[in-house]
Amino acid sequence: MNKTAKLFLSIGLMTSLLLAACTDNSTSSSSSSSDADPNISVVLKTLSSPYWKYVEAGAKKAGEDLGVNVTIVGPSAESEVIQQVNMLEDQLSQSPDAIVVSPSQPDTVIPTLEKAAKDVPVLLIDSDADFKGKVTFIGTENYTAGQEGGKKLASLLQSGDKVVLISGALGNPATDERIKGAKDALEQAGMLIVSEQPADSDKTKALSVMENILEKDSEIKGVFAANDDMALGVLRAVQAKNLDIKIFGTDGTEEAVQSILDGGLTGTVAQSPYNMGYQGVEYAVKAAKGEDVESRIDSGIDIIQKDNAQKQLEFLQTIGK
Repeated sequence: MNKTAKLFLSIGLMTSLLLAACTDNSTSSSSSSSDADPNISVVLKTLSSPYWKYVEAGAKKAGEDLGVNVTIVGPSAESEVIQQVNMLEDQLSQSPDAIVVSPSQPDTVIPTLEKAAKDVPVLLIDSDADFKGKVTFIGTENYTAGQEGGKKLASLLQSGDKVVLISGALGNPATDERIKGAKDALEQAGMLIVSEQPADSDKTKALSVMENILEKDSEIKGVFAANDDMALGVLRAVQAKNLDIKIFGTDGTEEAVQSILDGGLTGTVAQSPYNMGYQGVEYAVKAAKGEDVESRIDSGIDIIQKDNAQKQLEFLQTIGK
């Protein structure tokens, strides 16, 4: 091989190494095709709970189906509001073509969202917020979800029965609205709300909260929890006392649905987290291309109890693969 050929071979090898280095991906979660495709950022409340894993799965699948780059991030817990704001700002600094956000505390993040909306389409999922420039909100009407869950729980009880409400992190609009809806429905049906306690959407905290409530009052007949993790924590406390208490959660996670089949939880208000994630990316791509998007898209709810739990479980197992 002459010197010229060796030189071109060396240059070719160096170029290949540089290209390989440039394709290294260290993002929290992504599905991608090529740099020429739209880049969609998704900032969730957390990536640590089953509910948000379904949202993440939907967003990833949309990225694959539509052939776009999707980066998904979220803090370690829903209560880590400042961490979420920092992640949002970090994603915006990377100049995405559109950004999908589920704000843990809308009031805290609105200034950042308003600033972002001047340069990039901003779409909200799961939890809504009012700010100038928002493209759309995709999700369940959380008040309605709580209200329907409260109605179903009340239908299994007697007027005057004692009921407990377990809420999420204080200031979380999604869980706050669910509790408000459930409370209105339960009180209208004649139930007596004897305790309303926050458990930060955490299973272990809900267990502790319910243990304390039952120490003071063992005549509780029903519990509505603003998410399934908290409902499952409540269930552990109730089972430890060997009490017969109807427990409703919210979200429709696989663990909750399996618990219903096993005779644990009474029911759950199933939202459509997978669809929220999928549609969030789908409409973000449309917005990035300048296409019209409806200002509000309702993803709907289903009440899951023993009669339809198996069907729901099979669906969740399919999307969880």
